[in-house]
Amino acid sequence: MARATAEKLTTLGALKKSGWESVPIKLEMRNNLVRKLNKGEKLFPGIVGYEKTVIPQLEHALLSRHDIILLGLRGQAKSRILRLLVNFLDEFMPVIAGSEINDDPFNPLSKYAKKLIEEKGDDTPISWLHRSERYAEKLATPDTGVADIIGDVDPIKAATRRLTLSDEDVINFGLIPRTNRGIFAINELPDLQPRIQVSLLNVMQERDIQIRGFNVRVPLDVMMVFSANPEDYTNRGNIITPLKDRIDSQIITHYPKSIDAGMEITRQEAWVQRDSGLEVIVPHFVREVVEQVAFEARGSEYIDQKSGVSARMTITAIEHMVSSAERRAVINGEKKTIIRVSDIYYAIPALTGKLELVYEGEQEGALNVAKLLIGTSINKVFKKYFPDPQKKDEGSKSLYTGVITWFAKGHKIDLPDNLSAKEYAKRLSKVADLKELVKMNARPESNEELYAMMDFVLEALHQNSILGKDDLDDQRSFTDLVGSMLGSLGDFNGGYDDE
Repeated sequence: MARATAEKLTTLGALKKSGWESVPIKLEMRNNLVRKLNKGEKLFPGIVGYEKTVIPQLEHALLSRHDIILLGLRGQAKSRILRLLVNFLDEFMPVIAGSEINDDPFNPLSKYAKKLIEEKGDDTPISWLHRSERYAEKLATPDTGVADIIGDVDPIKAATRRLTLSDEDVINFGLIPRTNRGIFAINELPDLQPRIQVSLLNVMQERDIQIRGFNVRVPLDVMMVFSANPEDYTNRGNIITPLKDRIDSQIITHYPKSIDAGMEITRQEAWVQRDSGLEVIVPHFVREVVEQVAFEARGSEYIDQKSGVSARMTITAIEHMVSSAERRAVINGEKKTIIRVSDIYYAIPALTGKLELVYEGEQEGALNVAKLLIGTSINKVFKKYFPDPQKKDEGSKSLYTGVITWFAKGHKIDLPDNLSAKEYAKRLSKVADLKELVKMNARPESNEELYAMMDFVLEALHQNSILGKDDLDDQRSFTDLVGSMLGSLGDFNGGYDDE
């Protein structure tokens, strides 16, 4: 019901005359889904990559009036999807004013509501709940008790009101009855202790609750939804079989299946536009590298695949990169900058904190694993724009001849992380044929992107073992590979600095 209409209906009598009809919540959600489908509305705004998999299954579950569990690894938008289910509720819903459990004016449940209607009849006051107030969520934690989610007897209430413990008025309702005629979500369901899961069985099947052996049962109208990691991942607990059997639809979520879908998610979620007076350009190839890192991590032998690699990793990685570029611009007094290769490596803290390593990964070390993932990703994205320098055909090799020869003559290039844009362009321009190579193959959209791509090419040639690189704390230096190898054996200096 619309807000304007709802505001005019303040009593039970007025509600009766309006023609409003009470329907169970699952039927309400089904009806609204059908209406949205007829109008071609976007059902789950902001959810990307599930258009052909998860979303159709959700539609089927809602049309079937099912309780739902979303099963998937971390960072797969499970909680966001559950919270978006409120969009399938009516905008406003009438309740008996003052009711703790959202009593339906036409079908009251609580002693309070029944008594109020008996006393006031059609003058019984009603209030209106917005759809956002009809959603409640509980994270399953070890300290969660039956009283939290179902309810318990409150001896203090009994004492202060001078009531016996057998009086319904001494009940302190938990989260589920307080969400009557709404959606109740439990996140990380396997973490809920088995004895607490048992307390949900009546809610799921008989649709009622019983508190502390009270003879009175409270029949609830509630949509139950859950999220969980796969049971083979979490060693903290499992979903008990009787509860699993009562959950009508189990929907498997997944990570983005394409780089483009991953980039769209990251672009949507990452804090890039900061209104700080600085313009930080995030070139397309950098976005591709970031998403490729996630794809590489999800197939890496060093990373626990049962734990998963959250989409939050790419979001925080982009934010780290923007911050690195932003800091450099501030230091150099610049108003515009672009993300460089060095900024990509400054995103390592976003990776190491979100990767669960297996034994082999622990042996390598989190830092080395992160650098390996970035290097591999740079190389793969590089080959989307440029010919593979490792191929045997002469055409591919000849493209890089000028660059390789320049370094073979003993030249080197130092690229400090905080180099100004002007000096950055000056140093990269010294490398023979590098600018022409980028213009011919990558077609950069701006001068900033041109030089960032030139830097990218040098890094990729190093990843292909064609150029040597000295990676210091705040500077990268590219040299001829042979000279770099000889130099690492001692104090050999086979060339000269082009500074």
